[in-house]
Amino acid sequence: MSNNYFKFKQFTIVQDGCAMKVGTDGCLLGGWFDCSKSKNIIDIGCGSGLIAIMAAQRCDALVTGIEIDSNAAIQAEENVKNSPWSERIEIVNCDFLEYNTSKRFDTVVCNPPYFVNSLKCDRSQRTLARHSDSLNCKEFFAKCAEISTDTATINIIIPSDIAEEWLSAAKENGFNASRITHIKTTPKKAPKRVLMEFSRSETATNEKTIIFEDGRGEYSEDVKNILRDFYLKIV
Repeated sequence: MSNNYFKFKQFTIVQDGCAMKVGTDGCLLGGWFDCSKSKNIIDIGCGSGLIAIMAAQRCDALVTGIEIDSNAAIQAEENVKNSPWSERIEIVNCDFLEYNTSKRFDTVVCNPPYFVNSLKCDRSQRTLARHSDSLNCKEFFAKCAEISTDTATINIIIPSDIAEEWLSAAKENGFNASRITHIKTTPKKAPKRVLMEFSRSETATNEKTIIFEDGRGEYSEDVKNILRDFYLKIV
């Protein structure tokens, strides 16, 4: 997925100005989170605009994309402009932690920077996009609590090995895991990623595991159901 563009069924993401390219994590999150009742969605760290545009395709909500990197924000605006839903998507170039708005969002979605223990990249733009110095989980949930409605959901995808840290940070700020989907790349491997939905409700967590590939090099039915409306090769 390292081309200068990535073509989906109803839109194209141009990404030559973005440090982080279209990837499986963002696509899975964009197709997985529940936006069936959403009216105002915020995509934090929107990069090329991928998840914001996926959200606009899936529902009638107004969508705001927040992006700290100016080059990525410009590219996101272009991708939004060229999508069928440009009138419902706004891109804001700013640090999420400094974002001031009177809006209250009922749906938060974020494919967060999570390379906490990795060496920083040579390119400063890619470092900013990937390294969690710019947004840690405690600050993230505290800011989400500030800008969200009482019934809002917060939706993320992270590596499985840092899930406990994010669960703890969520709880500190009044959020509980309402839905968790573990993702295995193949049937015999341990989960590498986890999709998580948080809310202020204290209802039981709906937890499941899905397989990305079925062992024969084909997408599993669960993954097809998430990505069918977007990937050209899934019918």
